[in-house]
Amino acid sequence: WDETHFGKMGSYYINRTFFFDVHPPLGKMLIGLAGYLSGYDGTFPFQKPGDRYEQHNYMGMRGVRHYRLVSSFLALLCFSVRVLLLELSKSLPAALLTASILIFDTGCITLSQYILLDPILMFFLMGAVLSMVKCNTCADRPFSASWWFWLSLTGVNLAGAIGVKFVGLFVVLLVGLNTIYDLWDLLGNLSLSLVTFGKHLLARVLCLILLPLALYTAMFAVHFTVLNKSGPGDGFFSSAFQSQLIGNNLHNVSIPE
Repeated sequence: WDETHFGKMGSYYINRTFFFDVHPPLGKMLIGLAGYLSGYDGTFPFQKPGDRYEQHNYMGMRGVRHYRLVSSFLALLCFSVRVLLLELSKSLPAALLTASILIFDTGCITLSQYILLDPILMFFLMGAVLSMVKCNTCADRPFSASWWFWLSLTGVNLAGAIGVKFVGLFVVLLVGLNTIYDLWDLLGNLSLSLVTFGKHLLARVLCLILLPLALYTAMFAVHFTVLNKSGPGDGFFSSAFQSQLIGNNLHNVSIPE
């Protein structure tokens, strides 16, 4: 059922047809991009679960051929788990064992074979945790290039997680609690001046609040720019908005404020 749901939305992006969904747009845009890059033309109707794809090139969106965007996210997830466990445990056998367990997990293998948001979501969730841990390891050299890189990458992954599904807010909570703990620890360090503490605070506001918000907003900017044709989501929006959609009955009609 979910494949029918999100595959149809991938087609909407390829056809630039406006729709409405409860989830943010990033995951569905990536599914549409995978289909576009692999030669899918967006013509399959996705009417009900179990319909045969016949001659339609759907494999790109399922992520198991040349442009394997979705399964690549799962592969990167396994790699991220290995790096994270190595960072936390300092044990290569433990890291390899954990990554191997994930690689051969039936649930993960199944998720990677269908047109779903879950592998993309899990990648960004794990990426946020990994970036946070790597940033913590750079705590002894704040404001270095590596410290800025991992702090910024944490913000990017937070935006990615929320941009796929709102359940990504849980990893925002995790990173937020970790940040509060770090700042409280720095505030209690009497060897640091208030100016230095202020720099730490501003760096986290910039990378963990403003950067994710900017990226999240940019996702919707792309979403509304691409979907410029009338579709099934028109009725959820105002008449003034509908007048901007090509093919809508109100297209280019003058709408009073």
